[in-house]
Amino acid sequence: LQLHHSGRYFCGGLVGSRMSRWHKSAPVTVTVHGIPPAGVSVLAQPPGAQVVLGDRLVLSCAVATGTGPLSFSWHREGLGVPLSSGPRLELSHVGDRDSGHYQCRVSDGDSVVESPKLNVTVL
Repeated sequence: LQLHHSGRYFCGGLVGSRMSRWHKSAPVTVTVHGIPPAGVSVLAQPPGAQVVLGDRLVLSCAVATGTGPLSFSWHREGLGVPLSSGPRLELSHVGDRDSGHYQCRVSDGDSVVESPKLNVTVL
């Protein structure tokens, strides 16, 4: 079931001894509601979000429930602009400035949910 399945529906059929008459039911209105995103979390590779200077860090945003379409954005505490969009953030060569608290934000167009902050430590 998708959001675009909302609408008015009826059924119809031929009735009578010779099935010569077409009858249709009264229409019913069906409204499909979306489920707002919830249970947003961030997973890190390497686990624990401790990464050696120059190595790769991958953060993945997971959503426990919610109907789409969902949009994702990545944020680091202290920066005003998003780092990236999409459910995954990859830093191929981390530097000293990459340490900090990272967060994923998920939106369904109506509501925005933030993950808990994940502390990334560059060793």
